[in-house]
Amino acid sequence: MSDPSSLRGDKPNLTPDAEAARQQRLEKEAAALRANLLRRKAQARARAETGSGDAGDANERKDPSCR
Repeated sequence: MSDPSSLRGDKPNLTPDAEAARQQRLEKEAAALRANLLRRKAQARARAETGSGDAGDANERKDPSCR
C-alpha cells in the first residue's frame, strides 16, 4: 500500500534555492495574469464604447455563406 503522507498531498521538501526559484515563478505568473486581466478589461471597455450591436453585423460580413 502507498505511504499515507503521499495521499495527503503534502508538498515535497525543497532546498532554499529551489523554493526561492518556485516563489519567483509564482510571482512572475501572478504578474502575467494581472497584466492579462487588465488587457482583457481594457478590450471589453473598448468594445462597450463602440457598441455591442456591431458584433453581429461584423460576423455576417466576415462569412457571407451563413446567410
